[in-house]
Amino acid sequence: MGAVVADDGPSGVKAPDGGWGWAVLFGCFIITGFSYAFPKAVSVFFKELIWEFGIGYSDTAWISSILLAMLYGTGPLCSVCVNRFGCRPVMLVGGIFAGMGMVIASFCTSIIQIYLTAGVITGLGLALNFQPSLIMLNRYFDKRRPLANGLSAAGSPVFLCALSPLGQILQHEYGWRGGFLILGGMLLNCCVCGALMRPLEPPKKSEAPKEPAEKKVKKKLLDFSVFKDGGFVIYTVAASIMVLGLFVPPVFVVSYAKDLRYEDTKAAFLLTILGFIDIFARPICGIVAGLKWVRPRCVYLFSFAMIFNGFTDLMGSMSVDYTGLVVFCIFFGISYGMVGALQFEVLMAIVGTQKFSSAIGLVLLAEAMAVLIGPPLGGKLLDATRRYMFVFILAGIEVVTSAFVLALGNFFCIKKKSEEPQTKEAAAEREELNKSEDKTPEDAKVDSIEVEQFLKDEPEKNGEVVTNPETCV
Repeated sequence: MGAVVADDGPSGVKAPDGGWGWAVLFGCFIITGFSYAFPKAVSVFFKELIWEFGIGYSDTAWISSILLAMLYGTGPLCSVCVNRFGCRPVMLVGGIFAGMGMVIASFCTSIIQIYLTAGVITGLGLALNFQPSLIMLNRYFDKRRPLANGLSAAGSPVFLCALSPLGQILQHEYGWRGGFLILGGMLLNCCVCGALMRPLEPPKKSEAPKEPAEKKVKKKLLDFSVFKDGGFVIYTVAASIMVLGLFVPPVFVVSYAKDLRYEDTKAAFLLTILGFIDIFARPICGIVAGLKWVRPRCVYLFSFAMIFNGFTDLMGSMSVDYTGLVVFCIFFGISYGMVGALQFEVLMAIVGTQKFSSAIGLVLLAEAMAVLIGPPLGGKLLDATRRYMFVFILAGIEVVTSAFVLALGNFFCIKKKSEEPQTKEAAAEREELNKSEDKTPEDAKVDSIEVEQFLKDEPEKNGEVVTNPETCV
């Protein structure tokens, strides 16, 4: 169960659950921080852009929206590139793109040019780093995967805490142009993270030299067979509805505070509060998700996190002063952290490690349109009503709806589905893993009756990870 994609080694490579995996986790932490925090932190510059170019809220919201849309919409492209060239080269190129986009944006003279540079180019660079880093993390961790996902997801709030006040300082000292230039230089650190993504080495075995050659012929740059999985389809629909409203409150909360006549630094501090709470919520949620009783039911924990997040948005719509916004940011940070820690863990549990590289690309593509129209739709609603209450209510309804789609779809459709195909897949995967171990041909042959008995004793229920001496270290 170690491999995710075909680019870095055969499927028989076991996840080490440590070792160099901690360096990979650190790189994934940095990449996740930039990918998710950057579109929110750049909202600090929106007021100055509105004054300079004479535009509205919805126009500036397109910057964050395009960044997120590129992060999501280029999912299949990233999957193809990773499966063709490997994670490390793709991430190095992505780091260059991310930094170059912000540097060029600092010289722009119109909002359209900023859309193309800070939005499209930087967004593409972040996408080329984000998806490969998750794939490598999934290759290096199996038994400790929920914890690893929680720790890597904590990069988002840590960077949000740092980038939001940093952006405010840069804007005050150097203006938005100088701030964009410096942030572009910081994004070049993505290249360093890409260099950490060392491929897992296959076991040194000359037992069956023809097998890897056969596998290379069967490689798919993008595997559409995941759509045959009902769980994957339900997850994709629910996630697309969720992201329609998930990113709206963090984009608008700073402007909300500024419109209530609070000073800029005090308004930007709200994102710091949100991020600080989020820092602790993600690893704790990762630990909880890894518990023996919780892990098989992770999808329901994810649904609860989405309901919690949507309810927080609805309550936040009633905020009329700074204290109310602080309380909103605290609870939003908890719920947002839970969603961030669980979203990719649940996807990994649904599709398995073999199809994850293709599945994440297709999911991100499906979510792209929702991400693209979410913040601008909130901006249009704000321009029309001049009240933030309606923006937060709309976001809350969308997130709560997605929670019910996922929970009810999983309960009524997936639970009743026959688990026989999954059992066959699991048996084939285990037999393949046994062949790759250092055993004699006689030891590697496992009687089919024993395999069936083993699977009966330890079934893989909707994402539950089954471990034994062969599959974990």
